[in-house]
Amino acid sequence: MAIQIGAPLPDVTVYNTSAEALSLAQLVQGKPLVLLFFPAAHTRVCEKELCTFRDGLAEYNQLGVEVYGLSVDTPWTLGAYAKTLGLAFSLLSDYNKEATRAFGLEISLRGLPGFSQRAAYVVDATGRIAWAWVADVPAQEPPYEEVAAAVRGLSV
Repeated sequence: MAIQIGAPLPDVTVYNTSAEALSLAQLVQGKPLVLLFFPAAHTRVCEKELCTFRDGLAEYNQLGVEVYGLSVDTPWTLGAYAKTLGLAFSLLSDYNKEATRAFGLEISLRGLPGFSQRAAYVVDATGRIAWAWVADVPAQEPPYEEVAAAVRGLSV
């Protein structure tokens, strides 16, 4: 079951691109977040999504909101991917699938298990889910303007 609006951000372990363990819940630190779950690095729709957020990052920065992308790829794959795309926000590895499972997003792609469905979450400064969207199919892009509106709607 997918995580619900109003629920606290799960305290699960993810990894930065240096393979250092981080607590997802500790990322808040009094600042709102946008969490972007995507199925796999180096794929067309994921690239378009991440580049769209890269190109609109100034608005999120002005609002004091941190943006993070999460996938089940290895930390090193995500580090290379972020560099290739010129991302100025962090990609996090959910290689252990703790976050994917805590959010109820685990899917199979073309018969291969263990991927994360595409999803976007806005987390308020207290660490609660303020807005959520989960794709009907992995190729569906997030509603970019709705994410931005949800962020603007937070009292930051």
